[in-house]
Amino acid sequence: MSMSLAAELWPDVQPETARRLMLAGVESFAQRGYHATTTRDIATNAGMSPAALYVHFPSKAALLFAISRSGHQQALALVEQAAASAESPPAAMRAIVEQFVAWHARRHLVARVVQYELGALPEEEYAVVAGLRRDIERIVRDLLAAGVESGHFHVGDVGTAARAVLSLGIDVARWYSDRSRQSPAALGREYGELALRMLGADTTA
Repeated sequence: MSMSLAAELWPDVQPETARRLMLAGVESFAQRGYHATTTRDIATNAGMSPAALYVHFPSKAALLFAISRSGHQQALALVEQAAASAESPPAAMRAIVEQFVAWHARRHLVARVVQYELGALPEEEYAVVAGLRRDIERIVRDLLAAGVESGHFHVGDVGTAARAVLSLGIDVARWYSDRSRQSPAALGREYGELALRMLGADTTA
């Protein structure tokens, strides 16, 4: 990852040194896992001294929280935008899945840390991130409920279906790499079609 990518990932984070540390944290956590990563690992990866990290983040957990909260805020924003972009429940669901999957593929290292290191967050920080996850799930669940009512979707339990739809995208971060055959956009389109079929929607309409 480059510094320009750090600015693209976290445009609202200042100063640039903090973005460098977040980028180094993502790379270190993705490679070693949160618990096996030390603050020295992160600082060294960022080309700084360990003391420099504490200027911006009081702990390794605070750095993970900044990365996780930002990632979930980005995911929530794209789900909200996709849900509002279409006129019918199937079109909105397709847009959500396409965007959600593509983001998890395009930002697979960040997403891997965001999605799979949640358990390492302290209780209060975890509660904040869990709230963002509930907001994402609520949008999908409400859309599913509207689609069931309109006859577009046919599922047994809306909550279970919502979690299944989101799991499609979350799992992409686990296996996707820069060597993957499909581009993030192409993968998103394929998953969008699969999701509609899973929900019993008429994909030919």
